Amino acid sequence: NLQGPDVLNLLIAVDELNIHSLITYIQEYLIEHQTEFLHQNPTGILEIIYQHETFTDLWNFCLEKICEEPKILFNSDNFINLKAPLLELLLKRDDLYMDEIEIWDNLLKWCFTQQNIMNDPTKWSKDDIIKIERSLHRFIPLIRFYDIKPTEFFYKVYCYKDILPQDLIHDLLEFHIVPDKKHKTNLPPSRKQYLKLDSNLVEPNLIPLFASWINRKESSYYDKKDIPYKFKLLHRSNRDGIDTKSFHRNCDDKGATIWIAKIKNSTKLVGGYNPLDWNGDGWKNTSDSFLFSFADWKNISNATTKLSYINSGKTWAVYCNNNFGPQMGDLYYSNSNNWTYLGQSEYYPNLDIPKIITILDYEVFQVIKK
Repeated sequence: NLQGPDVLNLLIAVDELNIHSLITYIQEYLIEHQTEFLHQNPTGILEIIYQHETFTDLWNFCLEKICEEPKILFNSDNFINLKAPLLELLLKRDDLYMDEIEIWDNLLKWCFTQQNIMNDPTKWSKDDIIKIERSLHRFIPLIRFYDIKPTEFFYKVYCYKDILPQDLIHDLLEFHIVPDKKHKTNLPPSRKQYLKLDSNLVEPNLIPLFASWINRKESSYYDKKDIPYKFKLLHRSNRDGIDTKSFHRNCDDKGATIWIAKIKNSTKLVGGYNPLDWNGDGWKNTSDSFLFSFADWKNISNATTKLSYINSGKTWAVYCNNNFGPQMGDLYYSNSNNWTYLGQSEYYPNLDIPKIITILDYEVFQVIKK
């Protein structure tokens, strides 16, 4: 039962012995089973992996993980010790999932610590300014300054004008003060602020809504920056099979899940959240499960939405059986595309779907707490 750091040391030893057949296997094991080790010492781990050209899979995984959850690195105590080439590689990425002003703030924190200079421009000497300029020189072109809001630019960027290129300061002032002027066409592209959801039925912008529902918050409680969950596709009926055995093979023993189904000859989607599991045989009780429906899958953001939590005190929240798919309350199916909804308000009221529906496709996602 080796832990992440021990497995990484094993990988280093295998690389030094040139046992290439094991390198891929150990990388896969780390990625699949030991991802938490990255949280323990992200700076040190990145530097180790960076030094080994054969650790390609692990390197790509760590970069993608940090870009998806930047706080792993940027909130760590050792971030200020990160080597400049590694920081440069991260800031070059278009998928670094942070507001640009946060990236700028962290870059300054890193720079001032590296140079042992206080963050107070009024107290800088000429030598201090030269040191900071040299330290930041390689990073300035990587900051998307034009994506920083005017107020943040004034209070958090313009005050450092002495260490920034004067033509950049001029262009940024013009950009904010003269918004109608035609500006340069070669502005650096904005970073991709997108959410990941491997779905053929819904767009990733629904992730904040699902997260809010799961935690019983207002629909707009979470935005795309602070989602506490990841959603991993477990089962797609058009790909993996509509039969219940395929569903249970892919979804049992996976913990909390959310499923979404597309109704034939209708614009509606229906789905549900099971905070428990799909394994076992019989009814399971929970107060946190819910069903939902969208009136128009082509325009979900403006469509009528129905959300229904299990009624308090009911013991028929989720039904688990190998002969049934994702049955919740009186909505169920058994080895066919035809699903039945009895519509009894004592379970999940106010769902607003037909009593007999034919499903074109449905997807099940594991809900993983970050």
